[in-house]
Amino acid sequence: MNKIARILVPLFPAMALLGCGEQSVSYLSDVQPFLDKYCMRCHGADGEGSEVSGLRMDDYESLMKGTKYGPVVKPGDSFTSALVMLVEGRADPSLKMPHDGNKTPSQAEIERIKTWIDQGAKNN
Repeated sequence: MNKIARILVPLFPAMALLGCGEQSVSYLSDVQPFLDKYCMRCHGADGEGSEVSGLRMDDYESLMKGTKYGPVVKPGDSFTSALVMLVEGRADPSLKMPHDGNKTPSQAEIERIKTWIDQGAKNN
């Protein structure tokens, strides 16, 4: 084995792992479409959910502002973020979102939201 190969071959496993990290989740590409699909009919400008809770989901700033009771997203902490708790039905089954049940997010969609929050809930 030549000198360069002796240096590089042991590094191959570590180099392969560099590409295996968690994929970045984007607010614009991943989160906003989720909100549009599952949340906006109630938490848009004229929605009942907006009126009752004060939570608007029209844009990043509104989402991060949260409700009149406080934030629904805790950047870096999806487990205690109210948004995830409500979508998963962990807060109280009667509060599971979306309420109408016509469209229910898949576990994969929920995991994307959780990943975005755990990655810092950036406006990206």
